[in-house]
Amino acid sequence: MSLTWVPAPVRRRALRFALRRQSSPIPDITTLRKVPEHATYPLRRHGVDPVPALREARAEQGPVLKIANILGLDVWLVTGHAEAKAVLADARSYSNDMRHLLGSRPRTEAERIGGLGMTDAPDHTRLRGLLTPEFTMRRLARLEGLIDGIVAEALDELERRGPVVDLVAHFGFEIPFRVICELLGIRDSDREAFHALGAARFDVSEGGAGVFGAATETRTFLIEEVRRQRLDPGDGLIGEIIRTRGDEFDDVELGGLADGVFLGGYETSASMLSMGTYVLTQHPEAMAALRSGDRQQVNTVVEELLRYLCPVQIAFPRFARHDHDLFGHRVTKGSVVVVSLSGANRDPGVVPRPEQFDLRNAGTAHLAFGHGLHRCVGAELARMELRAALTALAHRFPDIEVATEDVGELAFRELSIVHGLESLPVRLGASVIRGGRQGDPVV
Repeated sequence: MSLTWVPAPVRRRALRFALRRQSSPIPDITTLRKVPEHATYPLRRHGVDPVPALREARAEQGPVLKIANILGLDVWLVTGHAEAKAVLADARSYSNDMRHLLGSRPRTEAERIGGLGMTDAPDHTRLRGLLTPEFTMRRLARLEGLIDGIVAEALDELERRGPVVDLVAHFGFEIPFRVICELLGIRDSDREAFHALGAARFDVSEGGAGVFGAATETRTFLIEEVRRQRLDPGDGLIGEIIRTRGDEFDDVELGGLADGVFLGGYETSASMLSMGTYVLTQHPEAMAALRSGDRQQVNTVVEELLRYLCPVQIAFPRFARHDHDLFGHRVTKGSVVVVSLSGANRDPGVVPRPEQFDLRNAGTAHLAFGHGLHRCVGAELARMELRAALTALAHRFPDIEVATEDVGELAFRELSIVHGLESLPVRLGASVIRGGRQGDPVV
């Protein structure tokens, strides 16, 4: 049957519709303005605790479930401890590279995805090889004095501002920011501008658009910093890499690498210090262990805080390289697999008292730093900061307490990849030990 009688405008519209059906557009996550409400519960908390929906979903549907379809992609959530470790360690089945979700429009240097968290081998291997030697315990030992000095100055500032002070602004953010600036070699004159770029990086209340916009600004700053240090290398990590292996990497690669160090070492440590202090004020036995315990006891407190609080709520998304079975579920090529780190750390099949801060849980192998090839390269630096800052705080201000009658009034982030407190008003207490000299902190 001939269709030549169909009017030309109708034929053209039909042809355009058929072509659209045959070739789906490249999805662009940077245009996503809002995460579907029903899929936000892995990014929400009730105070320091994951919302009940996360626990209920695991109990009712198991440790692996499909929670959404976003931009045409199935999104799977993994909440079990063993299942999470398996996904995070499986580089053959999953890719971290999400460039295929950036649409088709041209991208600026700073808009390109890179760094360790969103890169696969061999690029990931090559880039991580630059950082790993700098983050061994032996190399990090050189920073102990620097960290202790930064912590002491922050505590002095708290005391000057007391007796009631916001711990988030003047302790939680202050310490890791100064450490990361020293580590990267950021000049004092540039730090105020750099400081303003941090918090918006993990806020998903405006979907992918807000996160990627903030990420672009941070990377722009760091790419320009690499270019500046090409001409005048500083004493930090950027300058050291430029002096020793700078010819092997371009400015965008090194800027992305520096961005990854900033990403992993600033916001997460800030959240841990602030929320960790909040938890310690509710658990005097743990605070006492920081003041008078040996190194093992201090480590026990720190590890249980990491498991219990786990500020990084989800790991970098993984993308299925091929169709495969995931613990009884058929995952198709291109699907997104999201691991809930906070959920895995509270798996009742692994943790004796998963919903409680309990030092008897500290033997659990938590996933606060991830697992596998993409495990946080700065994990030991984070532990150093936590030990130094929290033990010094416990010594200097043994009577510290939350300065509000109703802790329900505290403002926590509502929807963020990295969970944290917006502010934490504390009362430093009448007993202030100058310089923390009532027994030296164990770090």
